[in-house]
Amino acid sequence: MEFITGIEEKEVLELSDLFKEGMPGKRVKVNGAVHAIRDMGTVAFVILRKRDGLVQCVYEEGATNFNLKDLKEAATVEVTGTLAESEKAPEGIEIRLEEITVLSEPAEPLPLPIAKWKLNTSLEAKLNYRPISLRNVRERAKFRIQEGIVRGFRDFLYGEGFTEIHTPKIGAKSAEGGANLFKLEYFHRPAILQQSPQFYKQMMVGVFDRVFETAPVFRAEKHNTKRHLNEYTSLDFEMGYIEGFEDIMAMETGFLQYAMKLLETEYAKELKILNIVLPKTDKIPAVRFDEIKRLVAEKYNRKIKNPFDLEPEEEILISRYAKEEWDADFVFVTHYPSKKRPFYAMDDPADPTFTLSFDLLFKGMEITTGGQRIHDYNALLEKMASRGMTEEGMEQYLSAFKYGMPPHGGLGIGMERLTMKLMDEDNVREATLFPRDLSRLEP
Repeated sequence: MEFITGIEEKEVLELSDLFKEGMPGKRVKVNGAVHAIRDMGTVAFVILRKRDGLVQCVYEEGATNFNLKDLKEAATVEVTGTLAESEKAPEGIEIRLEEITVLSEPAEPLPLPIAKWKLNTSLEAKLNYRPISLRNVRERAKFRIQEGIVRGFRDFLYGEGFTEIHTPKIGAKSAEGGANLFKLEYFHRPAILQQSPQFYKQMMVGVFDRVFETAPVFRAEKHNTKRHLNEYTSLDFEMGYIEGFEDIMAMETGFLQYAMKLLETEYAKELKILNIVLPKTDKIPAVRFDEIKRLVAEKYNRKIKNPFDLEPEEEILISRYAKEEWDADFVFVTHYPSKKRPFYAMDDPADPTFTLSFDLLFKGMEITTGGQRIHDYNALLEKMASRGMTEEGMEQYLSAFKYGMPPHGGLGIGMERLTMKLMDEDNVREATLFPRDLSRLEP
């Protein structure tokens, strides 16, 4: 019998270990995948791919106990050799190979040239071969950036006293309503995939005051555009005891400041690989929905077609206006019309045709929707009645308000959209590991 006592130190080193002081000149052992082989005759360069980058290995005939012809791209190997400094190597160091042990071999040649700096192939091909295309250094870097965004969201909110929650994605009733629902049978009962964790977030405000979640949401929208997905990850938070919906915008601004600083310090390599210039977050303008529509219409000579919502073209012009007039990369658009917001959105006491809500636009696209919620039980029932809604299926949600809830509000951020715009991509699928849209259920 054996006892497992925890992680043990291994002889095999990681890439970060190779950069420690005093390492050049030492004999090291490293494992990884063969990213590329560049055969120069008597000398060859074997590039290994590790989780945190590439490392160059030098193969010389007679010095290595292995026939280079037997080594294939995409094989996984364990190598032993002497670490040396080299100005020409990708990371300034290289391993002079002595031994190569093959751990596994590919059954077929790679379908994509992943060793190239940029994959010159269609998005469709990249998505069809997703497990392979993500091995490309630039493709992989996108999702390290995305990791940084989510890590920043979590770390910042933990620091602000939020509790992370995990809510069900199968339910009887949707928070958003409408026809854009994925319906399924749940043990002979009708059920839906949740469009939002909204109901649960609000209920948990009555428990923890401040809560957040990072989880998938589902929208059965028949949109085949560059900005829509049928399953995406939403970064949600809800906070109680607010003085106004401005508190929600302030909290999001704080998150963005924290996340951009984290990316700058902890993800500098990926920022450089993708040539990302981080946006300004020191101050974000907040402008009323009706006012910004008027300003944009006047400045860009555009007729207002829809007085109750923003069209994609308007979002682009609003961001352009914010950059030109205020040198702002982000802009909050506040006080959306009540008819375009869910029943739980609090109406503006000064004018009930508008709500105490907002969207955050970034580089011409809405990435966040949020605002203050109705916290009074009777006011919530009145709003539902005015929209012809019934209480059926929402008894548990309403019970939280029946027994007292603090003034509260929150938001949901589209993780893929935020990543997409940060990288200046024009299709949200570029920032989605395994997209789900009208035509794609695999891989």
